[in-house]
Amino acid sequence: MTEENLISEYKDFLTNGKTERECCSKIVEMARAKGFKSIDEVKSLKAGDKVYVTKWGKAVALFNIGTENIENGINILGAHIDSPRLDVKQNPLYEKDFMVYLNTHYYGGIKKYQWVTLPLALHGVVCKKDGTVVPVCIGEKADDPVFVISDILPHLAQKQMKENAAEFIPGESLDLILGSEILPKKGEESKEEKKDEKDKAKKNVLSLLKEVYGIEEEDFASAELEVVPAGLPRDLGYDRSLILAYGQDDRSCAFTSAKAVLDVPEVKRTACCLCVDKEEIGSVGATGMASHFFENAVAELVARLGDYSELTVRRALNNSNMLSSDVNAAYDPMNPDLFDRENASFLNGGIVFNKYTGSRGKSGASDASPEFIARLRKTLDDAGVTYQMAELGKVDQGGGGTIAYLAAKYGMYVLDAGVSVLSMHAPWEITAKEDIKQAYNAYKAFLAL
Repeated sequence: MTEENLISEYKDFLTNGKTERECCSKIVEMARAKGFKSIDEVKSLKAGDKVYVTKWGKAVALFNIGTENIENGINILGAHIDSPRLDVKQNPLYEKDFMVYLNTHYYGGIKKYQWVTLPLALHGVVCKKDGTVVPVCIGEKADDPVFVISDILPHLAQKQMKENAAEFIPGESLDLILGSEILPKKGEESKEEKKDEKDKAKKNVLSLLKEVYGIEEEDFASAELEVVPAGLPRDLGYDRSLILAYGQDDRSCAFTSAKAVLDVPEVKRTACCLCVDKEEIGSVGATGMASHFFENAVAELVARLGDYSELTVRRALNNSNMLSSDVNAAYDPMNPDLFDRENASFLNGGIVFNKYTGSRGKSGASDASPEFIARLRKTLDDAGVTYQMAELGKVDQGGGGTIAYLAAKYGMYVLDAGVSVLSMHAPWEITAKEDIKQAYNAYKAFLAL
């Protein structure tokens, strides 16, 4: 695959995958185009078969069955497909002084002030009592309306400008403007008429939602609506070497991992791409890595390969290799004091390996085996893949975690490996096209281990 085609497919993936549901759906679509079948469609498996398992449409695992006994282990590429955003509350719609707002609750680690005055879009589903699931996407088409969170003008922001950056935009203020109403002229309406026109703008918005989507206000109670930046991924820089887009943490790694598994025709060890949800809030819930989703998926494979036993499942997991495909903070020349330059990852430096993550004294880290790293280094060197070893910032500056430690509990070899990202967790993040290419090549080479 040419670099141009890879980057074009990547940007298409980001365009059509702004939520974990959309990413899961897109990965399944890509997989089925390559001959993968749902695990529910097959009763038995053999070498060369390709299947996928999903959970609630928000987590997915792709498997290419290898020629070796699955007890020998699986080569796993594990990424997450959720990203920081704003979630719409269950009773969100209200009118205040002729303006209509949508109440939100932020998700994951964000700088709240970065989300004001940006064009925003609504993505998600509304589930109705009759069982109907209504997909919602407003703000992405050229003729769609967009939404925004307003901010105070500088002339009146003296108090705000003196407050702590973490506090001057409160979480409860991150409400979207959804509509407005023309004010009545003073003295032209009686009190009775004003009473009848209460929440007129809100009612107008609700009538539009019913007309277009067939949903009522009470349907918000069973909705999953996510607020994300509106707009397409763009080439960044006059030389077009970089990509500016929402959600590249961690969809840059999810896409390249999925592509690697889809593009490898035959494997000795069973190959897997695992894309899970909820990493940004601790990998919790039924679709997160802390759940039994992956373990159950492997059990389903073993059952269809014949002679099922719990011991076979445990051996398969214990003997596996995994790259925890997650991004790393790119060295920022504008803020060099936050990084140990000799142990930082750079844009255009290739895929990044983190022997350990965690924070400060390696709290919450998964510390990779040096034997496993050595094997991987040889594999990538032989394949001509560019890579770099790095940490996430200086020792006492902070840090972060991935899903690696949750996979390591099975006893498998695990190493964090992903793409460098500048402006991580911002509404618009920056990656290098070269790093996307090297990540894809590295993941393909890993599957041959």
